[in-house]
Amino acid sequence: MTKILSLLIVAMMILHIIRPLGLPGLKKRSDFWKLAIVALAAIMLTVALSHGRG
Repeated sequence: MTKILSLLIVAMMILHIIRPLGLPGLKKRSDFWKLAIVALAAIMLTVALSHGRG
């Protein structure tokens, strides 16, 4: 699951650099770092949930 999530976020970052997504807070090309922070949080949440069941 984390690999798919990582690939999806990287694809979104690449697309945002090419053409900004236009979402609130993502209007400029230089805002792609915000996607990285969201990705890091999502991956951490995914890992925590998968290891918490163990």
